[in-house]
Amino acid sequence: MLNIQNEFPDCPVEITLHLIGNKWKVLIIRDLLTGTKRFGELKKYLNNITQKVLTQNLREMEENGLINRKVYPEVPPKVEYSLTETGLSLKPIVDSMFNWGNYYKDKFLCTD
Repeated sequence: MLNIQNEFPDCPVEITLHLIGNKWKVLIIRDLLTGTKRFGELKKYLNNITQKVLTQNLREMEENGLINRKVYPEVPPKVEYSLTETGLSLKPIVDSMFNWGNYYKDKFLCTD
């Protein structure tokens, strides 16, 4: 278990926002819900993310126990990312965001 209690607020909603409260982390989780990905694949799916920002977010998510980083001893190095059990537990949240986004899009953004 991670020993990071002092870094987190008491409120569970604030804890969740602290862990996944930026657009890139939510989109990384979305993409990893379909399976293991390499760095280049994630960068491709996240159109406008810079290498630096992707690396920073992946490191934070690994430190917080949301993703696994597996390095293969090859040249050039092969690195794969996948969700941990804790990361996978975010699936209902991402699914709810998807459903709500569709609701909003249908109600306010689609004009017939």
